[in-house]
Amino acid sequence: MSSAASAFFASLFHRQRLVVIASLSLVVVLCIFAMQWSGDRLMMLDSGAGAFLYAVMVFIMWWTMMMAMMLPTAVPALLTDAAIASKWSPGADRRLLEIAFALGYVSVWTAFALIATAVNVGIGRIVQMTPMMAITSQIVGVALLTLAGLYQLTPAKQSCLVKCQSPIAFRPGEWRAGRMAAYRRGLAHGLYCAGCCGPLMLLLFYGGVMEANWIGGLALYVLVEKLVPAHWRLHQFTGVLLILWAGVLVVSLI
Repeated sequence: MSSAASAFFASLFHRQRLVVIASLSLVVVLCIFAMQWSGDRLMMLDSGAGAFLYAVMVFIMWWTMMMAMMLPTAVPALLTDAAIASKWSPGADRRLLEIAFALGYVSVWTAFALIATAVNVGIGRIVQMTPMMAITSQIVGVALLTLAGLYQLTPAKQSCLVKCQSPIAFRPGEWRAGRMAAYRRGLAHGLYCAGCCGPLMLLLFYGGVMEANWIGGLALYVLVEKLVPAHWRLHQFTGVLLILWAGVLVVSLI
């Protein structure tokens, strides 16, 4: 590796990167507290009484949960994008580019939280759920485990995982300067991450949308899956385990 390249990647440990990481860490901590607060409020609400308020609280819970789970996994891409911006657009305000990239990423998971809220509220009206928002139907549980497991084995999962693992949020020759371009790069990275991890969020409906152990375990798995090289096929191994898990449940129902 050339000295110039070494110096470039060494710049990832610059003090400003520590500020970004510290800022995102603070956001994650605040989201965890907000998620806990909204979960406590939901425990005191009934989905049939004050439907709008109930939906708002469910959205707050989903949004804060997605931010707490997914923002840490976007740090490598955000830092790398900011480093490239400093090298190729030295006159740009780096902080604004970092914010624009992060907003693009957050936009995707905000949309995901809205969809999840609609699904959550809709399911709650037709399927019995526990106080922790876990679906009680074993048949539905089998379906959720099977769907999540099958998706882990698809080429779409593999493709999204590879893109999501890459800290470079654009293809060679497609670099564009400016805040809007940074926002679009964050948006693109968020879409790949949603394609990689979104289907796994189905498992929250099985284990409990408000169950801390499931949330923490799934967040840890998502982080590990992104850190482990894609050629290790961890996602495929997990897919097989989920399908086997669904098979055990089917046997228990017979």
